[in-house]
Amino acid sequence: QVQLVESGGGLVQSGGSLRLSCAASGFTLDYYTINWFRQAPGKGREPVSYTQPNGVTIYADSVKGRFAISRDNAKNTLYLQMNSLEPEDTGVYYCAKCPGDYYCSSSSRGVVWGQGTQVTVSS
Repeated sequence: QVQLVESGGGLVQSGGSLRLSCAASGFTLDYYTINWFRQAPGKGREPVSYTQPNGVTIYADSVKGRFAISRDNAKNTLYLQMNSLEPEDTGVYYCAKCPGDYYCSSSSRGVVWGQGTQVTVSS
């Protein structure tokens, strides 16, 4: 069974840091593009990053220079390091497996979602 399990969310004050984990099972991360999305209250899911099988990551303009992706191949886990957090970063963060090795959107068919983890940044 293909599954993504997220962890690491919580409450942090403005300027702080968090590291989110996306643990994959039932597939190998290196074969697929993995996206992070976030959803603020009353908003749709917003792309945060796209990580291709070759390890290249494209970041949304709003998080460039503050967020960074890393991977632990032995644990089949992807990490999202978030620094210099701002209240605007508040939302539920999801990792998602694209059906293939290239780009997908939140509305693409065959996307596998994690359960989401809440990130709250206070001013």
